[in-house]
Amino acid sequence: FMISDGIIPSNEGRGYVLRRLIRRACRHGRLLGIRRAFLQELCEVVIAENKAGYPELDEKQELIKKVISVEENSFARTIDQGLGMLEALTASGKTLSGEDAFKLYDTYGFPLDLTKDILAEKGMTLDEDTFRELMQRQRDMARSSRKASDAESWKSDGMSFDDTKDTEFVGYDRQECDAVILALAADGETAGFLPEGTDGIIVLDKTPFYAESGGQAGDSGVIRAGDAVFTVTDTKKSGDVFMHIGKMEKGVLTVGDSVTAAIDRDRRAAIARNHTAAHLLQAALRAALGTHVEQAGQFVSEKSVRFDFTHFSAMTRDELKTVAQKINHDIFSALPVEKRTMPIEEAKKLGAMALFGEKYGDTVRVVSAGSSVEFCGGTHVDNTAQIGSFHILSESGIAGGVRRIEAVTGEGVLKLLETLEDTASSAARELKLNQIADLPARCAALTAQIKQKDREIEILEGRIADAKIDALMDGAKKIGKVRVVAAAFEDQKSASVRKMGEKLGDKAPDVVSVLICREGDKATIAVTCGKQAVEAGAHAGKIAGQVAAVTDGRGGGKPAAAMAGVGDMTKIAEALESVYGIVENLL
Repeated sequence: FMISDGIIPSNEGRGYVLRRLIRRACRHGRLLGIRRAFLQELCEVVIAENKAGYPELDEKQELIKKVISVEENSFARTIDQGLGMLEALTASGKTLSGEDAFKLYDTYGFPLDLTKDILAEKGMTLDEDTFRELMQRQRDMARSSRKASDAESWKSDGMSFDDTKDTEFVGYDRQECDAVILALAADGETAGFLPEGTDGIIVLDKTPFYAESGGQAGDSGVIRAGDAVFTVTDTKKSGDVFMHIGKMEKGVLTVGDSVTAAIDRDRRAAIARNHTAAHLLQAALRAALGTHVEQAGQFVSEKSVRFDFTHFSAMTRDELKTVAQKINHDIFSALPVEKRTMPIEEAKKLGAMALFGEKYGDTVRVVSAGSSVEFCGGTHVDNTAQIGSFHILSESGIAGGVRRIEAVTGEGVLKLLETLEDTASSAARELKLNQIADLPARCAALTAQIKQKDREIEILEGRIADAKIDALMDGAKKIGKVRVVAAAFEDQKSASVRKMGEKLGDKAPDVVSVLICREGDKATIAVTCGKQAVEAGAHAGKIAGQVAAVTDGRGGGKPAAAMAGVGDMTKIAEALESVYGIVENLL
């Protein structure tokens, strides 16, 4: 039921409630002895029993089963990890700490009663007071976060116009209209007039401006009255009142003035191209990936399409290619885009897609373009050919089971091609090529050359390191059963210095090496202790920490090898001098 209402399992909010419910069901299945994924089968029974009263369950059946199946399989792996962790924590056979029990609960979804049952079987007890204290702390944090969120939700982009007459929207058919100013606001307060230079809000009795909703950006444009000009930068809604947000560029406007409102036609056209493309995208995704795909959010502006959808794995290159080809085929087919207002039952008979999780009234607006039939109140092109072309910029995951595609259309594609051509031309010039087509072959040749040079450099660095090792060994100082090498290197990579220390340990097992390398404004301490040196009492981690402390730095590691950072560069010489005393004290 929750999934059919548009909720997807997540780690916060209502999505977390859903995740906990699914996990509780999984756990009870295990307690009953079920060791396989079984909830998907129960879905079929629940849907069959309830679809007469809740037809949306049947409509979303594939999505519901897919979401629950993915979540159940994911939790099966998690619960196995949790059981393994609990087994390790209970090996001592004593009291389980509240911190460990809370970690099992918070990270692995282990309810307290399950943990207590397992502990009872082992004859163990639980520090339940600490567990409940941590639970309360988490609830308090969630409550304060929720209060902050609730407070934030009351902050408006403009004023509240509860007593103002609703705005009549005429923007589906008209891009300009005459209107009357019903209300004005400036500096967060209602106003009787807007003087020149003032940022404010204008409310009209009717408007061609589309207010941001349904994932579509609000229109921009101008409102004029004689010489007075108000530039509209955005349009939003307060209930059914349209708020034209912008700046009084010239003159003065007063409540009751007759004005002419005109949208930015080019921007509206670009937004319409992207909005219709978003509809074609959803249809193409369902065709390529399956009918479990549902819109989980979108934002269309004049620049791009951002479309979020339910899917449970990253799309492959071939899938993305198939989707883009399908959309461009629809564009080149010049399909008519029909917009009709009709009773919701009639729309459902047409197979119109509703926005995932949205609730609708008795009458809805349906937009159709080829195989795409959706409920939508946004603005669209009249024919798919007006979109021009479509290109996917990226596909990524934004939450568990939710993917995001960003794409461009029309002029956005042309700008992208210009940018790509400029980039490729610039690269070709840098590589002294006459034509862009030669770039792949030239890049492949350069890559091969670089790999060959890297191999040669590695060999040479090895030889240089061997020569330095011999020089370092000549200057080693004997302390008890070990020999100590301490040196600093300028402009040397930390990896090569660490490797040098490892070679010293291999070559002379009784050696303790402390090597400091400086790269630009940073310096690293690499300490290595050979096998015999460790047996004699040397400890690389302790040495690294104490040497670093001389420079106000920090670090540490294991007995055989450790790294540390230098704090004050001016104290490197002092740190090197301290090495011998530090080693002597350890031994």
